Amino acid sequence: MPPMRFHRCLILLFIAVYLLMLFGGAALKPGYSPLSQYISELGASGSAHARLISLFGFIPVGILAALLLCVFAGKVPVRGASRFGYWLLMFEPLAWIGSALAPCDLGCPTSGSVSQSLHTLLGVFTYLGTALGLLLLATTPAIRPGTRLLWIALAGLWLLLFVLMGIEPLQPWRGLLQRLAEWSVYGTLCISAWRLATPVPVAHTAVTRASG
Repeated sequence: MPPMRFHRCLILLFIAVYLLMLFGGAALKPGYSPLSQYISELGASGSAHARLISLFGFIPVGILAALLLCVFAGKVPVRGASRFGYWLLMFEPLAWIGSALAPCDLGCPTSGSVSQSLHTLLGVFTYLGTALGLLLLATTPAIRPGTRLLWIALAGLWLLLFVLMGIEPLQPWRGLLQRLAEWSVYGTLCISAWRLATPVPVAHTAVTRASG
């Protein structure tokens, strides 16, 4: 299989596994509400099918996300601070795998068992680390001003939704807020990766080389 086709197949596989975990897990969980409950609650300790969802949902999503970051590391035009920011995105796959190894308690409170405390700590590091990673990606030298602003806006949206999730009056919508945060960041990253994996037309390449 040509490398670019492999890269695109990997992106599609990640999306498929993520959606299967998200909607399949919710279908398995009695009484689960994707609007008011965190994704972590699909694997909450003591809940129905928690181990099944963690082993065949959270962990595969984390492994595929880490694999995508590793595979595209040589293709992204980053260096210096922006390359460090790129690798900070590894917090996301670590969070998925960590959610399986240190599941939250029922209801996903901010404090509770040792597993819940580890889960909460990992979540805070993940949101802050991802936000910093997105901001550092905005320092990439070889991107357009509009793309630079996109990464900055994405980091701001990510942090804003994270804060809103913790506000008491918005608790009935915290699941939706979390999904909006993930879909905005994951969607942008997948689109960016897809563009990197799209072959450049031969004519365009020839013009670029001639002009250089």
